[in-house]
Amino acid sequence: MIRQMLGAFRTVDNQYGGGYVRERVVRFLHHDVAELLQGQYDTRTGAALLSAAAEATQLAGWATYDVGRHALAQRYMVQALHLAGAAEDRPLGAEILAAMSHQAAYLRSGEEAIDLARAAGRAAAEAGVGAIAAEAAVLEAQGHAVNGSASATASSLDRAERLFDQAERATDPQWLGYFDEAYLAARFGQTFTALGRGDLAVRFAERSLDMDARYARGRMFNLALVARAHAQDGNVEEAAAAGHKALEAAEGINSARSRDYLAEIAQRLAPHAGIDAVDTYQTRAHDLIAR
Repeated sequence: MIRQMLGAFRTVDNQYGGGYVRERVVRFLHHDVAELLQGQYDTRTGAALLSAAAEATQLAGWATYDVGRHALAQRYMVQALHLAGAAEDRPLGAEILAAMSHQAAYLRSGEEAIDLARAAGRAAAEAGVGAIAAEAAVLEAQGHAVNGSASATASSLDRAERLFDQAERATDPQWLGYFDEAYLAARFGQTFTALGRGDLAVRFAERSLDMDARYARGRMFNLALVARAHAQDGNVEEAAAAGHKALEAAEGINSARSRDYLAEIAQRLAPHAGIDAVDTYQTRAHDLIAR
């Protein structure tokens, strides 16, 4: 029952953003899931229940991160990690550590992102889940990029590619379905923009658009990534065009991250005021961000 409910919540989260599901997930977690955890179960059932509770707590943390309540999101993630540990669910523990690294990089905390990514990589290796190990490697790269270390970034990205190519996906947990070539390309693009290399980020950002249509919020993020990469590389017209597409994709999405990305595009385009496409973007972006 918990996992079926989480499937519905994840669908809404991926389509419309954490703002539409956060309160519902938290209410479900603190009432239905918490009540179930008070029961008495055999070892197998108890472990499965703890694992499902960890997934629910992680989703609460992820939605809370998406709406910009970062300290509270971190507390949910830590609690999810404890529950996964109690369930002895190592793949899920690795995934939660990866999510924590993701948030740390977003907050520009490079060292924390690196440490969490390395912990995720070790847990993934112990669990034998190559896809999470690849995800951890690219998240480590993003942490190095935040810190401005080009050589360490390149090394981690190379490791991420090799791990992704070697990963056996047939036995992946169901919740890892989002991690594909488009997602990896997006993470490469984010890493290169963090490093200040828009010229390298552009091609990965554009590849990231070849993605599953169910992830509407992710597509909006990737369109914003294309715009940011072009702006960073000095391609103003291309950046404005991609920015307009990101604005269109952002309609109906309730996500602080989406607004932050749109605001960053506006900031990068600000020196080019007077160009029609730029001015139009700035006006539309201001209206959407202010809602």
